[in-house]
Amino acid sequence: MTPLVSDIRILDNLLALNLNVSLWSARCKMSQEDLGGAELPPEDLASLGSKRIADPENLKVFGTLKARVFNYLDRHGVRFMSGWAIPEEKAGEIVQELCNIRNDFQKEKEAFLAGYDQNVQAWIEKHHQWGEIIRNSIVGPDYVRARMDFRWQLYKVSPLAQHTDNTAVLEAGLAEEVQGLGGTLFGEVAKSAEDIWRRVYHGKTEVTHKALSPLRTLHAKLTGLSFVEPHVAPVADIVQAALLRMPKKGNITGTDLLLLQGLVCLLKDSTALVGHAQKVIEGYGPAFVLDALLAGPDSTAAQEDNAMQIDDVVNEDMDDAPILPDIPVADNTLPHPAIPSLGLW
Repeated sequence: MTPLVSDIRILDNLLALNLNVSLWSARCKMSQEDLGGAELPPEDLASLGSKRIADPENLKVFGTLKARVFNYLDRHGVRFMSGWAIPEEKAGEIVQELCNIRNDFQKEKEAFLAGYDQNVQAWIEKHHQWGEIIRNSIVGPDYVRARMDFRWQLYKVSPLAQHTDNTAVLEAGLAEEVQGLGGTLFGEVAKSAEDIWRRVYHGKTEVTHKALSPLRTLHAKLTGLSFVEPHVAPVADIVQAALLRMPKKGNITGTDLLLLQGLVCLLKDSTALVGHAQKVIEGYGPAFVLDALLAGPDSTAAQEDNAMQIDDVVNEDMDDAPILPDIPVADNTLPHPAIPSLGLW
């Protein structure tokens, strides 16, 4: 696999975002008194579990909001240090969405706290035979309020250039974090593609245009982070070229669906994906990659026969992932097309 090493200079285009979402679990540690003084094993052998002092159903919304903000940041950024690296040019819109989610969080928090005493009492009544062990651990709404929070910090990262102790500069560790960012991004693309394959394309012989939505989301992420590593922009071009080949109306079937399935399987395989992106860098263009995906392993270097044998592929078991072909080395006598900006084929 072509080595993926991000240059430290990409920090000029990135902001680091650290997210702090604190949730109250409504759990307290069980005590021996809760069990009526029953004889228990010593603490070095076993420990008691926990008890809930409020209905967990009333707290689910906060877990949903936390998942929502994580999902949003994963769609627009790449995991970096303790949070995410996001494109500086998109910081405004990203922070605006964080503000929207924070507003929803605060609204739900106030609603939960307003009904806190009633909810706890209802929980005690539901488990009336254990009501005393719940009462023994009840905390006030101010305690709960202090443990539910939604904050973030957005900051610029720069390497430590000089210090009185040169070891501090040499062992700062930031360069290694940045160098691995390209690999992290391709790993996230592969993980997303696995999910897209499982939810949308696995075993399908027909899909609607909704099936293009997760690919457009992935394309937007790649485009926003195209400066992270040289192979990212070519991958974005390949995805865009595939989307532009899709029909404007009607369900997606046949060759078009096979192309999308081949694309998703390519995105799942980081090694193959980087290899195909390298061909775009060398001048073959996204169309060459897509045609090779359709042609399969038997495609020729010049791809002289454009009449692809699709029927044989359609009759294969669609539950299996398509075999990703190796991109052949083209005849040196053939002209190499210029690398397109977005692959408009």
